[in-house]
Amino acid sequence: MTRVQHFYDQVTSTFTYVVSDPETGEAAIIDAVLDLDYASGTLGTQSADKVVEYIRDHNLSLLYILETHIHADHLSSAPYILEQLGGEIMIGSQITTVQETFATIFAEGDGFRRDGSQFDLMLSDGDTLSLGGLEVRAFHVPGHKPACMAYLIGDALFVGDTLFTPDAGTARCDFPGGDAKSLYESCQRLLALPDDTRIFVCHDYQPGGRDLAFESTVAEQRAHNIHVGGGISADEFVTMRESRDAGLAMPALILPSLQVNMRAGNLPPTDASSRLFLKVPINAFGGAILDRFASEE
Repeated sequence: MTRVQHFYDQVTSTFTYVVSDPETGEAAIIDAVLDLDYASGTLGTQSADKVVEYIRDHNLSLLYILETHIHADHLSSAPYILEQLGGEIMIGSQITTVQETFATIFAEGDGFRRDGSQFDLMLSDGDTLSLGGLEVRAFHVPGHKPACMAYLIGDALFVGDTLFTPDAGTARCDFPGGDAKSLYESCQRLLALPDDTRIFVCHDYQPGGRDLAFESTVAEQRAHNIHVGGGISADEFVTMRESRDAGLAMPALILPSLQVNMRAGNLPPTDASSRLFLKVPINAFGGAILDRFASEE
């Protein structure tokens, strides 16, 4: 059985996973978190350091740093992990579409590469990697965003922002390039895997105040997922998802997260004074048109 260790960042409700082959000690990290106090602009590595410590304490050899997608709710610590432990940073090949979209939103100049080359490897649907005696199989699962990936490692499936726990349903689809019908199809594809496949989610928001949960099975999801289980049709899902998304607020860290994560977790270039800044594009996701109040400095 694939060995899985989870780490939970309570601030962003995000799970990071260390996945390893018990026989060889080769390991992968999925969706590593970089800490950010947005109000003060302070970065930290406390969450990432826990993962690094676990890998060192268990004498694991890190091969892969896998991103399921360009997250909109937390910053990736992939470059920091790479610096500490080595490995390769990987994401889905449709990252170029996402980079084009958000480069426009953040008014990135020609210096920002839109070819995915910030990542060591871009994976396509069906690509496989070896992790000791385990196979890593990549699934392209668009819907939440165009470049979303899931990774099947042995008997463990890491679904990113497609499926949540059965009582929480699915991820939103209202970001640029998102599509509810595509998400439904992606979820159904994953739920066609063997019943005993273990599913590990990227987030848990603990609906109803229940205890933290991160693992289920394909059989449990197929039978009980409140959005896509129990025979719910594509039309029913699309109607529900689009209505629900229309009332959702933007994630608190969406603007810094996108700018960093589309760079594979690297920060934007420093300015002439060697200081780091992140942009806040006004009205990128809607709002009152107040351009007439822009100053002429």
